[in-house]
Amino acid sequence: MPKLPIVSGSEAVKALQRLGFTVVRQKGSHVVLRKDMYGCVVPNHREIKTGTLAGILKQAGVSVEEFITALH
Repeated sequence: MPKLPIVSGSEAVKALQRLGFTVVRQKGSHVVLRKDMYGCVVPNHREIKTGTLAGILKQAGVSVEEFITALH
């Protein structure tokens, strides 16, 4: 499994949107995304910690490889 990259909240949202997620709502600095039965909450911070990013990807049902591919 490749190492998780350090990304900002907006970069993570863009990558998840490329994977088919849509923004449902935003309250404060947290963006809620949904795709079919999967949903996730992304903090819109300057830098997301790797543990938080791992939890987001687990919630979303997205592998690390898929996420890294969607980033580029």
